[in-house]
Amino acid sequence: MTPYPDTFTFPLIALDETDSTSNYLARLCQESKAAEYTTVTAQYQSAGKGQRGNRWESAPGENLLFSFLLRPTFLEARRQFLLSQITALSVKEELDAYTGGIRIKWPNDIYWQDRKICGMLLENDLEGSRIGYCIAGIGININQDVFHSDAPNPVSLKQITGQRHAPADILTSILSRVHYYYEQLRAKPEGEYPAKIAARYRQALYRREGYHPYRDAEGTFRARLTDVEPDGRFVLEDETGRIRKYLFKEVQYIL
Repeated sequence: MTPYPDTFTFPLIALDETDSTSNYLARLCQESKAAEYTTVTAQYQSAGKGQRGNRWESAPGENLLFSFLLRPTFLEARRQFLLSQITALSVKEELDAYTGGIRIKWPNDIYWQDRKICGMLLENDLEGSRIGYCIAGIGININQDVFHSDAPNPVSLKQITGQRHAPADILTSILSRVHYYYEQLRAKPEGEYPAKIAARYRQALYRREGYHPYRDAEGTFRARLTDVEPDGRFVLEDETGRIRKYLFKEVQYIL
């Protein structure tokens, strides 16, 4: 384990290697009362978690791999998608500082043009009708030059800009953005502020305009994005005018 940087704003555990930063943080939550915003980083993950049970490929020391803890007991479980929205917006808006073309691919992947630069997985522990804690696990491709997995479309910030970047600086800025959104949400969990977050999220979505190909249990079709509902439901209108609504994993983009 490397020492905690003295200047880091939030409680930080910086590891050389772990199975998964999210697993590490979950174990910490089980063993002790970890403070809100506790962040775990690693130079390498032997079992990094992605969506749909996939592993996240990352060359040791080249990218940004981290998880952080929130304790949003002020939020009802039915509103947990707000946490996904503010996390995705925080990453998207930080990467906007380095390049154009950054979008959020529903529900919370981050894309540059048609290539994936970041994946994230939010895991919520519920306490009755409230959210006891949320662990957000994030992997961002920062300085990796070559990808070896069979993932179809990875890209790194270095491949986009032609320059190496400091993962620690990016981490600090992302967490500052999360902190801003989250504390605003804590202060104003009802009314206009959640609606403002949702509107900003919709504006940032990948393939927000025009008709694009998708696949669901019935087969492939073309549709345009019309909305994302408060529970995270993805709303499409196909070329026949039919409205189709999907929860996560019920529909896939065709890239």
